[in-house]
Amino acid sequence: MTEIRPVAHARTDFPAKFGIPRQAGLVPELVARIVFVPEFRTPDAVRGIDGFSHLWLVWGFSGVERDGWSPVLRPPRLGGDVRVGVFASRSPFRPNGLGLSSVRLLAVESDAAGAPELLVGGADLMDGTPIYDIKPYVAADVHADATLGFTATNADYGVEVDLPDTLAVLVPADKLAALVGVLAQDPRPAVGRDPERVHGVEFAGLNVRFRVARGVLHVVEVHPLG
Repeated sequence: MTEIRPVAHARTDFPAKFGIPRQAGLVPELVARIVFVPEFRTPDAVRGIDGFSHLWLVWGFSGVERDGWSPVLRPPRLGGDVRVGVFASRSPFRPNGLGLSSVRLLAVESDAAGAPELLVGGADLMDGTPIYDIKPYVAADVHADATLGFTATNADYGVEVDLPDTLAVLVPADKLAALVGVLAQDPRPAVGRDPERVHGVEFAGLNVRFRVARGVLHVVEVHPLG
């Protein structure tokens, strides 16, 4: 059996999985830095990659307690009542625990030692996520006639974000648009939602507390983590 091992790790603003968009590309303002492990920390490994606008990342789910797997599951976005096969879903509870994300390549940079690092946009990754492979996104990956299964009728869970100016100033200016984009996706669990409950997203060194009522997400607190 072929052994797979990380070629890199993702550095992101999410120290925990709560709040991470349910798939890549939903929040284009989210930026991740892909830092290669020493074995692959050579410019030769990324030669020509800057000619592509998008990349595929093959990665491992982290921050998820895994205790075996089940052939069927209940996607939260279907209300928790409908069963689908594990291979008809993007659930993290899968036999091999691998994820796949399409991201925009923003830049190829170098660290102080000259090792390459990739800056990508729209990532749906927790900080420290292992990256097992990176591939260019090519024209053949686009399928204009694709059908979307049960996701075609999936409800839009987006909300309006009410972030008071007095709290917005506590967020670094270069992180504000990404934070609003994350909150606009309504990070709450899709089932059992209580409009009185206050939730917290850990993002960019901050704990952002909010509640949602009548389609509006109201930010009520912003304070540093730790």
